Amino acid sequence: MTPAIKSMEQAKLSFSIHSYEHDPKAPAYGLEAAEKLGLSPEQVFKTLIIKVDAKQLAVAVIPVAKQLDLKAAAAALKGKKAEMAPVPEAERATGYIVGGISPLGQKKRLPLLLDHSALTQDKIYISAGRRGLEIALAANDLLKLSAGQAAALTR
Repeated sequence: MTPAIKSMEQAKLSFSIHSYEHDPKAPAYGLEAAEKLGLSPEQVFKTLIIKVDAKQLAVAVIPVAKQLDLKAAAAALKGKKAEMAPVPEAERATGYIVGGISPLGQKKRLPLLLDHSALTQDKIYISAGRRGLEIALAANDLLKLSAGQAAALTR
């Protein structure tokens, strides 16, 4: 049981767990999840840790087949510039390893942005905190649980 799953259970929100055999040679963790679970890439979301204005870490949750627009993410957080956080820093702040970072149950609660496209899906799939494990939930439940906000984040 991961901290992400525990946070969903404690919140008493509706969700389901989906697992698959992770291939360590997979070039993209999120696309692998979509393929192995038989899902559209628009339903599966990856969790990226960014650094805004060289100091504030934040979470950006976007569809696995899309690219993060760092300028849009910075603007949504009222910053000037965003960059990807260094891997060790992202892992230390979240308590998860890259490829298994969940937007839920992180060691430190970071500001969360969810790509607005998630709101068009009945449910979205996010990492459950381990490679090969996904949580399916309503996008609004993710926003509620994380105190996050929806924004246009992809290009």
